[in-house]
Amino acid sequence: MASQDWFDKDFYKVLGVSKEVSDADLKKTYRKLARTYHPDSNPGDAKAEAKFKEISEAYAVLSDPEQRQEYDQIRAMGSGARFTAGGAGQGGGFEDVFSMFGQGRGGGGRYDSADFDDIFSMFNQQQGGRGAGFGSGRFGQPTGGFQGFGGPTRGADVTARTTIDFVTATKGETITLQGEDGKPFKVKIPAGVRDGQKIRLRGRGRPSPDGGETGDIVVQVTVRPHPVFTRDGLNLRVTVPVTFTEAALGSTIEVPTLGGDPVRLRVAPGTPSGRVLRVKGRGVQTQKGTGDLLAEVQVAVPAHLDDAAREALEAYQALEPKENPRADLMAKART
Repeated sequence: MASQDWFDKDFYKVLGVSKEVSDADLKKTYRKLARTYHPDSNPGDAKAEAKFKEISEAYAVLSDPEQRQEYDQIRAMGSGARFTAGGAGQGGGFEDVFSMFGQGRGGGGRYDSADFDDIFSMFNQQQGGRGAGFGSGRFGQPTGGFQGFGGPTRGADVTARTTIDFVTATKGETITLQGEDGKPFKVKIPAGVRDGQKIRLRGRGRPSPDGGETGDIVVQVTVRPHPVFTRDGLNLRVTVPVTFTEAALGSTIEVPTLGGDPVRLRVAPGTPSGRVLRVKGRGVQTQKGTGDLLAEVQVAVPAHLDDAAREALEAYQALEPKENPRADLMAKART
């Protein structure tokens, strides 16, 4: 859903990537930044938490092909739309805006009123809710829209914010909020809602002053981080510590799931730190699909050893293969 702040926010700059970045490189960059700024890695660091939310919002838009296309079109319009004064019998004034969305929806000169909802409501808000010639934000409808400068004005949108926990964002739930008039209203949080996402309640905002269309309520959602799980699209990620012997010799371990019983996973002998084990169908369940649970194995090194354990490790050290695990790294660094 297009948002007014798309005009002002450069999501490519936030992630440090070019506009031509591929999906694979975009995901790789996001994962690196998410690990760096995740609240679990920076406890109590408000700046890191704010940065984490910023990069999550940017990735949420750019990783969705449809939202990315719409974002690019919105940004292009904001920086270089041309409004021309058409001659007699010409529509004039909006050729770049309309042609941009006509092409984005498959061309052919057909315009869907939904394409212009957010754009016109943006201009309406910027003019203090008076409409300022754009009418209601519905193109071609009798209750407003672009009908010239004499049509009814659209009622102003009302913004609201809510903070929900990670499980609610993943599973979905209907919650109750209080409006600016003190009256409660219900909002259905869809399963898989992202941090920073906006939910629009059509026709629930302020009434039009002259019989036009009622505005909307726009709810911005903030999702609290989970101490164990993170989102990766529809997938859930969790880091699972294992001992050196479990990784070297192989083992069966228990891995937590979100809101369910743990699952048992087989760690193969010789599993390196960073290997990801996949549990099918245990991620985020939405109408668009169901993700997986991705368990990343991390070898935990003991901080303290007693004498017997130290002697055993020293004996192993004398018997372990004499190959240098960094030899290939050094060779590549010199090329």
